[in-house]
Amino acid sequence: MNEQQSSYRQIMKATSLFGGVQFFQIIISVIRSKFIAVLLGPTGMGIVGLLTSTTGLVGALTNFGLGTSAVKNISEANSTGDENRILSVISVMRRLVWITGALGSIMTLIFSPWLSEITFGNKDYAFAFIWLSITLLLNQLSGGQLVLLQGLRKIKQLAQANVYGSLSALIITIPLYYKFGEKGIVPVMIITAVITLFFSWYFARTAKMKSIKITKELTLTEGKNMLKMGFAISLSGLISLMGAYILRIFINRTGNLSDVGLYSAGFTIIGSYVGMIFSAMGTDYYPRLSAVANDDEQCRQNINQQAEIALLILAPILIIFLVFVNWAVILLYSTKFLAVTDMVYWAALGMFFKAISWSIAFVFLAKGASLLFFWNELAGESYTLGFNVLGYHLGGLTGLGISFLITYLIYMIQVFIIAKVKYKFSFSPSFKKIFLLQFVLALMGFVVVKLFSQPYPYVIGSVLIGISVWYSYKELDNRIGLNDILKNYVSKFKNK
Repeated sequence: MNEQQSSYRQIMKATSLFGGVQFFQIIISVIRSKFIAVLLGPTGMGIVGLLTSTTGLVGALTNFGLGTSAVKNISEANSTGDENRILSVISVMRRLVWITGALGSIMTLIFSPWLSEITFGNKDYAFAFIWLSITLLLNQLSGGQLVLLQGLRKIKQLAQANVYGSLSALIITIPLYYKFGEKGIVPVMIITAVITLFFSWYFARTAKMKSIKITKELTLTEGKNMLKMGFAISLSGLISLMGAYILRIFINRTGNLSDVGLYSAGFTIIGSYVGMIFSAMGTDYYPRLSAVANDDEQCRQNINQQAEIALLILAPILIIFLVFVNWAVILLYSTKFLAVTDMVYWAALGMFFKAISWSIAFVFLAKGASLLFFWNELAGESYTLGFNVLGYHLGGLTGLGISFLITYLIYMIQVFIIAKVKYKFSFSPSFKKIFLLQFVLALMGFVVVKLFSQPYPYVIGSVLIGISVWYSYKELDNRIGLNDILKNYVSKFKNK
């Protein structure tokens, strides 16, 4: 096996392991969303979306991006093999998550009346925010445990923590929605945070990383770089969440809570379910890219390899969504949510550009270019909000789908130019070939579902899906020997 094939296999191994977890979480999310859609309807989903985005905004303001920046610090310390160094970094990270988590809780508690007023236009939800303040601390503590596992490359334990946490939360919280309806929203959010913390803590213990006593001086010294990078990440995350928050408020004020719920549902389909593949890949991709951050050529190879695998996995899924989106909406939610289908059509095309820009943008984090990362994200989020507001104003939910496509096309061009100028990045010929063919297939699927009446979109669309799946299989086999892997798996299964 040559070095390049080994690299591709490493990507696929991490993706398949955590991808299996993400697939399981997708199933859980589908079940949870189905129950919320049926039991709460679009209005209830709107309330969930507004409460979640508001607490997420406060969290982004106070967590200093430790969930991302600390992964780099722990990963770098772990590569040295120096146990004292590793324990020092981990101990500092643990202290910082307590401080930042408590800060988030206190801010939510103090400003709860204003948060309710700004978000919902009244103070009816002030007590909801008071109760939810505890989730800011719980979520930050959970994040600290998951950062530990990711930084140490304990992918199996990280996967287990996510699976058991999601499944347990589903089993416990659905009866609450059934019994209490909208009144169960806040208890569900709190219980979910508690369950997530329990499992993240439990599996982090398997890393057997004891805490050591650290001085304030060591905390400041060791935490300086962590917080410096984290602050830039926090600010960019804050800007992103602020944009989503303002957009939801804009939709609520100019439209209604149902439209907020429909918007949340539509982008959960394309952003969360499909986006979980990014999460699966990023779990290993970020630490791996950080390890070669000082070598521009190796960074270029890693980015291209990651982008190729991302498109080969995503493209068939996106074309399936394009062709069968109506059935997907009914399956995931209910017929009340069919108004989001046009939005999903446009957003599915935008996901191709998101996959590319996602692969490139990681290099800014891996190289520790905090200011560059911040200004890049600030620029991106600024025009994203502008296009989203304009899109909803002119075209409603469909306009939001079009704005998603436009913003990620612009963002992809933006990060490509920056990476090319700063780090000599360029796309490989093999990547260009994969993108061109898969995007053309998706574009054909888009045209078919928009212009033809049934049953032609299903017939022609199924052919396009088949071609996309065949091409992805062929290219993956060339890179990682997928056919041999599957044969070995079948052989082992028969011999059991």
